[in-house]
Amino acid sequence: MDIAAALKLADDLVFAQTGKRLDYVQEAILRGTFKKRTYTQIAKEVYSSSSHVRNVGSELWKILSEGLGENITKASLKPILENGKFYNYQSAIVENITGETITVNNKLNICSQKARESRESPATHQNPQPTTKQPRIDLGDAPEILTFFDSLRDSFASRTSQLTTLENWILASRTRLISILGLSGIGKTALTLQLIPQIQHEFDYIIWRSLRNSPPLSALQTDLIKFLGDRPQTELPSIIEYLRSQRCLIILDDVQTIFSSQQLAGNYKPGYENYGTFFKQIAESSHNSCLILLSWEKPREIAALEGEHKNCQTLQLNGLGESAREIFREKGLLESEHWSELIELYRGNPLWLNIVATIIQDLFDGKISAFLSYDSLVLGDLEYLLHQHFQRLSESEKQVMCWLANETAAVEISNKPRNLELSPSEFLKALESLRRRLLIEKVQKGDCTLFSVQRAIAEYVKTNIK
Repeated sequence: MDIAAALKLADDLVFAQTGKRLDYVQEAILRGTFKKRTYTQIAKEVYSSSSHVRNVGSELWKILSEGLGENITKASLKPILENGKFYNYQSAIVENITGETITVNNKLNICSQKARESRESPATHQNPQPTTKQPRIDLGDAPEILTFFDSLRDSFASRTSQLTTLENWILASRTRLISILGLSGIGKTALTLQLIPQIQHEFDYIIWRSLRNSPPLSALQTDLIKFLGDRPQTELPSIIEYLRSQRCLIILDDVQTIFSSQQLAGNYKPGYENYGTFFKQIAESSHNSCLILLSWEKPREIAALEGEHKNCQTLQLNGLGESAREIFREKGLLESEHWSELIELYRGNPLWLNIVATIIQDLFDGKISAFLSYDSLVLGDLEYLLHQHFQRLSESEKQVMCWLANETAAVEISNKPRNLELSPSEFLKALESLRRRLLIEKVQKGDCTLFSVQRAIAEYVKTNIK
């Protein structure tokens, strides 16, 4: 039995027993199994973790085993199917989906309850229930999940509320434009890749594109239309027409790269201003599709759109909190009584904590107390990550960051510090821009609103910005 026939058989078996069709992860597992690929190799192809793919595979083998009356495993699937024994199952299953209850070889007994209901209820024929969609998915531009993600799946379980929020926005509220914001390493990619399997059945097309190389909008739209449509180049409609005729989920990553550096946040590079118009059009036009933006900073249009339309929402990701302790457990760090302090110092950012945990293990034999005994906070490779953020700042933002980084506690901003050579307007604009970049934190203390800088960021500023 070749791979095409095996996929058809598996799809019919899964549908007969669960009422659902093969999803893209299950199909990738079957294809990979035929090509003798490992779960790790398959996971990379679908941009998921190997543990997730292994769990999906285990459930799939169970369904196929029950349906075929054979012990199906990853190792036994291909040899069992290749002996030709199960060719007759497929036609029987297909017949059963619209016919009567049947038994095949005393093994497979499928109850065609849906078929009976369709004959007994004329209304069902008039309003048939939709079957699970099998979207066309292109995640080719999605970054590879970090190698430590497998071991952190329990830690990322703390993102359940954010996943629920996103799912509600997309499926219940039909939100058209969503921004997921956060500093590098906070988990924007991991969260979005976790979201896709939960909502994929609602879409016809799912596509992930990175803006890391700053493609012009015209090039991006042409690329999207090529994936979404099958018409000749001379007949290509606008992207909005496709979003109306099909339900599409489009993820644009690294959105911050189309903004200018050394200017206030959200200012587009020359020639890229039409992206702002495009985002506004997505939010305001009538369609059933969704565009998700992953970025370090918020586009200027988003704030105004959020105030005017429920079709535009923003999710700001913060650290993992105490669930980040799994990082230290995986790295074998000692002195668990200090784990909470370490999480607070680096604000629960999973990538930052992974970097720091590696330093502690390599240089301090896993002893956190020895690491914390240094007067200054150790950054290691985190310094390079923060440099990517800070090279984007304007001069006015750098001045404000230097002021906040040298304060020992959160401060009020009602009066501009005298040592800052900025007008009141420049000062407030710089603060607003830094908030859009997520580099300063707002703290509420009674009736007062205070601002501060994370300890790790403050350490970087004092070392690198004069």
